[in-house]
Parts: sequence; structure tokens; C-alpha cells
Amino acid sequence: MSDIHVASGIRRAAARIHDGTPPHRDRAVDALRALAILGVVLGHWLVTALVADGDTLRAASPLGTMPWLAPVSWAFQTLAVFFMVGGHVATRGLASAHAHGTAYGTWLRARLSRLFLPVTAVLAVWAVATAGLLLGGASLVTVHTVVKLALSPLWFLLVFAALTAATPLLARLSPLWPLAVVLHVDLVRFGLGGPSWLGWVNLAAGWLVPYTLGAAWSRGELERPRAGWTLLLGGAVATAVLVAFAGYPASMVGVPGAAVSNLNPPTLAAVTFGLAQCGLALLLRDRLRRALRRPVAWAAVALVNLSAMTVFLWHQTAMMATTATSLLAGRLPGLHTRPDGLDWVAARLLWLPVFALVLGVCWAAFHGFESARGRPARGRPARGRPAAGRRGRARGRGPGRGRTRVVRVGGLPEPSGVREAHRV
Repeated sequence: MSDIHVASGIRRAAARIHDGTPPHRDRAVDALRALAILGVVLGHWLVTALVADGDTLRAASPLGTMPWLAPVSWAFQTLAVFFMVGGHVATRGLASAHAHGTAYGTWLRARLSRLFLPVTAVLAVWAVATAGLLLGGASLVTVHTVVKLALSPLWFLLVFAALTAATPLLARLSPLWPLAVVLHVDLVRFGLGGPSWLGWVNLAAGWLVPYTLGAAWSRGELERPRAGWTLLLGGAVATAVLVAFAGYPASMVGVPGAAVSNLNPPTLAAVTFGLAQCGLALLLRDRLRRALRRPVAWAAVALVNLSAMTVFLWHQTAMMATTATSLLAGRLPGLHTRPDGLDWVAARLLWLPVFALVLGVCWAAFHGFESARGRPARGRPARGRPAAGRRGRARGRGPGRGRTRVVRVGGLPEPSGVREAHRV
């Protein structure tokens, strides 16, 4: 009977979220962002290994010893979709801000605060953890390994913040221009023996391609299925040619010890692969919209978006914490052993629920930093927005009943004025 009550409560809560969502909201945008976040998390958990070598932890990857697992990276390296959604949302948000008379500086400060406020908690925790590891006698190799992996998600935020700040300049930029930059950088670097540091130009240019695709989406240039099919097929063929005949790695993520990484910095193969992913994402929009008409499905997507930044910033920490504390029990398969066989893969899959549980603990402890972004002070409603009680009375309700709590859905910036109203 209790299970029935729980299921009924979930359905009622999902129905409230569903009913409180503005009808004009494009739910496919939120779904794509949620899928991109979850893809990054699962990808890191599956292809990142920490091997115990005595008292030292060293980074490894199953892709190094089992290169035939490269398709795993194709499924879970979803950053291009994330940047496309980010470009789409930022472009729409800036246009909305202009329409409402909001200054660019005000718009940008609000977006960057939502990006970086949750980061303060991560940095504070890892500052303390690093000092504790060093004082506790941990080797420098171990400290460097775990801190680098735990804080690796931060590079994305810096690039994303820079592109967000440049949105007024990028809103009309064709994706072909940054794609041409990536092509020429790789031609000089790999074809003409140019310096390796030149590849870091692609750190901006490579992610500019999907970001400007998102801006083109906002302009209505990618609405026809033809655009999605062109990106999907063209990107897939180009990537296959680059891997098969130009010597690019098949893995779309970095592999420790490999001579070339497709991701660090992005290569032409990573960018063309991202184009294929973006094309597939565009083709899935209508199906996602239909699927998200179901209240429970939409509620799940909305909740992932509400916690997107917390999940993204803490998922590596959850894996590090599990690995480090479990070392007290000895070398455990799939956690501390060398990733060199299917037995490791099977054991790692069994560890994923544990990682998720620890991530849930991190979420419970730190999601307040994310939910607090942009929240007006208690008793002082945001400018131009009536307080909940006044809204309720205006609709003929008592001051204590039927109040509406406005909650922004999405761990990353989304269009100004687009919010979810959840009745509580």
C-alpha cells in the first residue's frame, strides 16, 4: 500500500510540474541539455580509471588497453550538444533581455553568477581535501591525479563563460568560420609539422562551431529536417574519413599515454563528430517534445536541469571519493585494478550505482549553491514581479493557499523570462 501511495505522490508532483510549465516552453531544449549532462557523467565514470600502485593512485583508461571500446566514447562524449544548446539558449536570452530593456552587463552578470556560484563550493572542498591529503602523507602523484580529475570539469566552464560573454558578437556568426579555423590549425599542426601549441587555438574555435550552430537554431535556420540530416551524415562521413585515412584517433576522448587526443585540445575529427551529434539532436527534437508531454518524463527532465551544475561539478568528486575510501578495503576489481579486460568492464558497471549514490550525497550537501542563484531576498520580491501571496490573492485565493513558487529550470543559463511555475 505504501508503494501505491509513493507512486501516486510522484504522479501528483509530476502533474504539478507539468501543469506549471508555460505552454510556449520548448521542452526539447531541456531534454537535450539533460541528455548531454548525463552523457558526460556516464562517460567519465566508464572510461576513467584510478589504478592503485602501492600507496599511489595513477590515472588510466580502458580505451588504452581495449581500443575496441572506442564506440563508448562516441555515445557519451556529448559536449558538442551541450555547447549547441548553450548557444541557442544564450542567443535567445540576450534577445529577450534586449526586448525587456535589460543591459548587456546585467544580463551577463546574472548568467555568469549562475555558472560560477556553485564552483566556490567545489574549490573550497578540494582546497581542504588537498591540504588533508598532503598532510596525511599522500604522494604528490596521487594528489595531482585526483585533484586534476576532480577539477577537470572546470575547463569547460571557462570556455563556456568566454563564449557566453561574446554572444553579442557570435549571434550572427556562421559556423563555417570557426570550422575553417579548426581545419587550418590541424592542417598546419599535423600536415605541415607546425608547433603543437597551435592546437590550443581550437579550444575556442572548436567549441565555437556547435555554439554558433545553436545561434543559427535560434535564428530559425535549422528547423527543417534537411539541416539535421546534412549535419548528421556530413559529420559522420567526415569523421570516418579522418579516422580511417588521416590518422586521427578513433576515441573521441583523451586516452592517457596516447600521442594525440581528439579532445584536449579539440581536433577536426572531434568537431566533425560533434556536427554529427548536433544533427542527430536536431532530428530528435520533435520526438522529445512528444515524449515530454507525459508529466513524469517532463518532471524527470526538469529535475535534472535544476541540478545540472551540481551534477556536472561533483560527479568526478563522487568517483574520487568512492575510489579513495574503498582503498582501505584493499584493491577492488573495477575500482583500483588495471582496466585491461572485460572483467574490469563488468566490475565497473557494478560500481556505477555506488558512484550515483555518492553523487546524491554531494547533491544533498551542495545543491543549495545552485538553487540560490538569482534568488531574491526573502520578503523582497524581484523587481517587476509580484510576490507569491499577491499573485494568489489576485487569482481569488487566500494568502496562504495556492501560492506559486517560481523556479528556474536548467543548471546553465536559459532565456530571460522563461521560468517554471510550480504550485506548492
